[in-house]
Amino acid sequence: MTGRAETAPTLGILGGGQLAQMLALAALPLGVRVTVLEPDAQAPARLCATHLPAPYTDPAGLDALAACDAVTLEFENVPVEALDALRGRVPVRPGAGVLARSKHRAREKETLRAAGVQTAPFVVLESGADLSGALARVGGQGLLKTSELGYDGKGQARVTSNDALQAAWDGVGRVPCVLEGLVPFEREVSLAVARTPDGQVAFGPLVENVHRNGILRTSVFPANVPDGTEARARDLARAVADAWGLEGLITLEFFVLPGGELVVNEVAPRVHNSGHLTQDGGGVSQFEAQVRAVLGLPLADWRPLHPCAMVNDVGAADPDATPDWASIDALPGTRVHRYHKARRPGRKVGHVNVVAPDPATLRERLAALEALIP
Repeated sequence: MTGRAETAPTLGILGGGQLAQMLALAALPLGVRVTVLEPDAQAPARLCATHLPAPYTDPAGLDALAACDAVTLEFENVPVEALDALRGRVPVRPGAGVLARSKHRAREKETLRAAGVQTAPFVVLESGADLSGALARVGGQGLLKTSELGYDGKGQARVTSNDALQAAWDGVGRVPCVLEGLVPFEREVSLAVARTPDGQVAFGPLVENVHRNGILRTSVFPANVPDGTEARARDLARAVADAWGLEGLITLEFFVLPGGELVVNEVAPRVHNSGHLTQDGGGVSQFEAQVRAVLGLPLADWRPLHPCAMVNDVGAADPDATPDWASIDALPGTRVHRYHKARRPGRKVGHVNVVAPDPATLRERLAALEALIP
């Protein structure tokens, strides 16, 4: 006797880069078929998902996504027109409301504060007149950031004088910006929260992050923070998820202040670079968690079972400055993840995870790994 084959769940993704690639790889073992809409013909996700090589606003491409069980996002700068075309036809998770908040820095900070979450002091700059007195209102020095677009340090400038603020605003094209006051933090950490349409909530691990030239360099679990920090981060993440009506997954980046207080820096409406270490630390990865949350599958916390860390592989100005892959493969506990992207300065082209039986051994292995990645 032969049984009837079950219909496989289908997931559409707006975007086809490395995050979509890793989402698709996590979806496959769950029996989920993935379709990505991405204009880049060489998109990394084409290797493991059905790739629609068309603009994000392409009617035929959007029709294909609308035929899926649900749609999720690989990045926040999705054209509003694409979301409008999908509205009412297929669930998009996270939805347009979450995206509208997280993709616009001023709106993000205002709605975070409305949810009872602390942020750095900030001033919204929309015209030249707004620059007058702005620096003083955030403490005399700060970071100018474009309200939209900009990531990995792009669209940002540190300013410590009114002349520098004027020059920085001119440099970004006098577009709407946010001027943030500098926060005297001890370390940066991140934590993701996911929620299914029926209200299941789960959390990722608290991860400690170090940046270099505005781009994430390393992430480490467990984070070196005082007791209670992770519980507070979860409380804040849940407050944001509830206030924003989350369906899907978001990641919050925090500053840890000297007294242990947490300040939210940014929110990403998706899986995050700092969560890549969950792929190899044992248990569920952040990618599987997002797939589960978006499709309403059973969901649980995805905290790694072992100490683990990640180092990004970022293109350097010197084209010959590449990782020593043979030596990396020989290090105990390492696992390489390459994105099949052309190497160019400042571009993330892969990452390496490393796992260890205890935090001390992890520190040793991480130091050895960093020495092999320029």
